[in-house]
Amino acid sequence: MRLKDKVALITGAGQGIGRLTAMTFAREGARVVVADINMTSAQATATAIEQADGRAKAVFLDVSRPESVDAAFQSLSNWADGLDILVNNAGITRDARMQKMSEEQFDAVIAVNLKGVWLCAKAAVPSMVARGGGSIINAASIVGLYGNFGQTNYVAAKSGVIGMTKTWARELGPSGIRVNAIAPGFISTDMIATVPEKVVEGMRERTPLRRLGRAEDIANAYLFLASDEASFITGVVLSVDGGLLF
Repeated sequence: MRLKDKVALITGAGQGIGRLTAMTFAREGARVVVADINMTSAQATATAIEQADGRAKAVFLDVSRPESVDAAFQSLSNWADGLDILVNNAGITRDARMQKMSEEQFDAVIAVNLKGVWLCAKAAVPSMVARGGGSIINAASIVGLYGNFGQTNYVAAKSGVIGMTKTWARELGPSGIRVNAIAPGFISTDMIATVPEKVVEGMRERTPLRRLGRAEDIANAYLFLASDEASFITGVVLSVDGGLLF
């Protein structure tokens, strides 16, 4: 097992990529804290892990609120003796063209997708330092590298995540903590299900592998970066995008 007896906290783990990542980590031997703003979904993921003979704990977590982050990490410390892996997977979108985007839309995305990553990482580091190391993996995006129409707030947040990833890799490396990011391309999730088929077909055409990514493609990338197989990899932004051509 690639994560045997490791303790991992995954944000946004109640559904989609986060849920599959939590189940993948548990299958590989990790004890998983399933953190989500939707407690019903978080508990459902934790229950599914336990039914498959894994170990999991569901916790409520609104990554944009410091008090919620503190409470979630306190709950973790009551359940396990430390933290080895943090996957900052939670994220939201509030799309609009720049001139039509409201301040509320901008602030909401920055609060979850950027500030939330910082808050969770800050809370995770003391435990990792005490254990002699760890792995932080942040959800960036291909649009954080290239920009995207109608996503000023999301692109700003994901670009910021990339910058924080590289900065933290320098700051935390001496403590044995690796910090990397995943930059997904177009992934088949519930969000994509609401997109018109003509738009989805355009996504496929711009992707050399001629398909959308699957949740397991991202979960497997998270798993690799969390494992000892990536023990000399830090400060990297791994594009998992099928060769997407922007």
